Amino acid sequence: MAHFKHVARKLRLARALKANRPIPIWVVIKTRRRIRVNPLRRHWRRSKLKV
Repeated sequence: MAHFKHVARKLRLARALKANRPIPIWVVIKTRRRIRVNPLRRHWRRSKLKV
């Protein structure tokens, strides 16, 4: 990827980076384990972003 990115693309990448983390433990406790995993999780090698 180019060194100089468009601001919009950089914002989308930053948003995807923040979304790519597990859900907090307190959410698991609060929902009584109905929600356990983050469906937005992705691996950098397995699935690519359409940015």
